[in-house]
Amino acid sequence: MPNLDLALIGNCTVGALVDARAKIVWGCFPRFDGDPVFCSLLRDSDDYGFSAVELADCERIEQHYQENTAILVTRLYDCHGGGIEVTDFAPRFGQYGRMFRPMMLVRRIRRLCGSPRLTLRVRPACNDGAARPEVTWGSNHIRYVAQGLSLRLTTDASLTAILQETPFFLEDTVTLLLGADETVHEAANEVGRRFLVETTEYWSEWVRFLGIPFEWQEAVIRAAITLKLNAYDDTGAIIAAMTTSIPEAAGSGRNWDYRYCWVRDGYFVVNALNRLGATRTMERYLGYIVNVAASAGGGVLQPVYGIDGRAGLDEREVPALAGYRGMGPVRIGNLAYRQVQHDVYGSVILAATHIFFDQRLTRRGDEALFRRLEALGEQARRCYDQPDAGLWELRGSARVHTFSSVMCWAACDRLGRIAARLGLAERAAYWSDHATQMHATISQRAWNEKRGAFVSTFDGAAMDASLLLLAEVGFLDAADPRFAATVGAVEEDLRHGDYIFRYIEKDDFGEPENAFLVCTFWYVNALAALDRRDEARVLFEKLLAGRNRHGLLAEHIDPRSGEQWGNFVQTYSMVGLINAAIRLSVRWDQAF
Repeated sequence: MPNLDLALIGNCTVGALVDARAKIVWGCFPRFDGDPVFCSLLRDSDDYGFSAVELADCERIEQHYQENTAILVTRLYDCHGGGIEVTDFAPRFGQYGRMFRPMMLVRRIRRLCGSPRLTLRVRPACNDGAARPEVTWGSNHIRYVAQGLSLRLTTDASLTAILQETPFFLEDTVTLLLGADETVHEAANEVGRRFLVETTEYWSEWVRFLGIPFEWQEAVIRAAITLKLNAYDDTGAIIAAMTTSIPEAAGSGRNWDYRYCWVRDGYFVVNALNRLGATRTMERYLGYIVNVAASAGGGVLQPVYGIDGRAGLDEREVPALAGYRGMGPVRIGNLAYRQVQHDVYGSVILAATHIFFDQRLTRRGDEALFRRLEALGEQARRCYDQPDAGLWELRGSARVHTFSSVMCWAACDRLGRIAARLGLAERAAYWSDHATQMHATISQRAWNEKRGAFVSTFDGAAMDASLLLLAEVGFLDAADPRFAATVGAVEEDLRHGDYIFRYIEKDDFGEPENAFLVCTFWYVNALAALDRRDEARVLFEKLLAGRNRHGLLAEHIDPRSGEQWGNFVQTYSMVGLINAAIRLSVRWDQAF
């Protein structure tokens, strides 16, 4: 039965998920939102949609990431003393003055001991899992030809062994290079070896320059690499997750396509990476989002865009794929792009604020960029007290959500600060005055006197987990008694065991069954801000224990069984881990 005990490999052009037996079960080509060439994770039969290395009489498996890299190593041992090592990665390294990140997956299979006998099964799919591509071959390659996409497998393994899936004894090492339908002029083994060396050096160097906390270093490094893998280098977009339609809970129907760039998620990702010193991803994302905003008519932003910046993400169901454990539907596209979510204006401006204040950046914010951002600020000013779908993307109702209003306030507040930084006194006063007025209105309308706390909607009474961010975005000081009271109300309503639910009200699909993981990380941060650090550390350790064997997190978790659900790997969850570790760790200068 499929599960989310998976590892992610990639290179910021393509990504793939590999299971515990070295089977590639998910991967889209030619980019994150492309055709799922490997889709067995969402199929109900095992006839195609995967790439597998099957060791005869296998009795033991070991699997781990190569330290500080996105390179996965799987060792399989048979019951006769034979063993093999499978190394999976996507090439990424500097070459000829630019980043080399081809549409390619590399698989190197090396004999470790004995006389291992294995079978290679390379069975890609096409047309959203509906068919298998046409297969042709040459002297050292196999072509998988589908409408609009042709892939070439260049290898030094026996083509007959792959095409007919006949077992063979592995004598030394074989290499499989699956990528664009282009001739590879060097020997496959040499290309694979060189790409492995260069990719190892790239990731090791990237990690070396991260500013990580003293504690939980391995967890933070893995989270940072994972966030990097979800950034699409070509445009700077950051996807929410690599997958589509893994349900938030068993049989819930909450199956969505997350292979797109949510403005809100992008802000949280670049904010976390910036705290670690990985500024290049932030700069690329800001370029993406500024271009998206420039194309938005009248400064009106959608909550989500395609990784190429396109606005339309029409949603359709895919009949050929039964879904994760048969729990369909599988959806391509996401109708959330049509929703009104007012917090997007704050998300863009909060992300862009870094470029005006961070002196490490090669390209700084200037008055021209500020003027473009002002159009977004005007939208925030106009809509902060108007109904929307909220950050939880409720499809069946619209209300004035406190988080959306607070983020609109943040947009105006930061514009005031940016204007002051640029010496634009009149604009600084303009935006600061609006922020002050908005703050007063939100403080009145979102405060529930009976509950003695801020609530999720204007003039409402219910709680939602985004209220835990009121201090994080600067709307309240952590020492403000209203913040402690609000955290207490969230605890009372939304804490179930060790997890915080995003909300408990019925929505379009009924009552939420599983906990949205990032909400518990928000709670950990709130506890730390309230000087409840011992509680926060205990809860954080429990969250870390809920990761899969590779240190990765999905979107949701079943608070009863601890099983992960929802799209995978979820950037939101990994961001939460990084921010909480930074907040809770002992400082380096106090560590020893």
